[in-house]
Amino acid sequence: MAPRKPALRKSPSRKKTSGENLYVYLAFAALFGYFLSKARATDYDSIMAMFLCQEFQLYGVILTAIAVTSLGLFLLRRSGRPSLSGRVFDGQPLAWDPTRLVGAFLFGAGWALAGTCPGTSLTQIGEGKQVAFATVLGIGLGVWAYKKYKPGTSAKDQVC
Repeated sequence: MAPRKPALRKSPSRKKTSGENLYVYLAFAALFGYFLSKARATDYDSIMAMFLCQEFQLYGVILTAIAVTSLGLFLLRRSGRPSLSGRVFDGQPLAWDPTRLVGAFLFGAGWALAGTCPGTSLTQIGEGKQVAFATVLGIGLGVWAYKKYKPGTSAKDQVC
């Protein structure tokens, strides 16, 4: 009788570190920016035309983004698998907080005045539009002010 070969064992899968995921994140960011640019979501005139109800193309872009995100969250919740942060998505609604309404109005006003939102402002920087640096600075200052002045928050609380 021939000697038996030992069974091959699968090595335990190791978790990717954030450095290994960096290239994946950068690839998705580049694709995201590319599609925002091609959809003219970085063009100030297109955004103003959207807010003035003169063009409706960007509403389609936004509705598509909402549909894709909803599908992704549905599938993430249904799978029960943890996200990249390690937490399982439970999909529970947030408790009512009137300060969110104030934040929503500030966000909308900033979007209308700057003609860009956070995602498109970074894409504008990639396109070489220097005015977007002011928008990104404003976003950073807004996050800083929220952390500093919102009652009941500490330095350890996450903003996003």
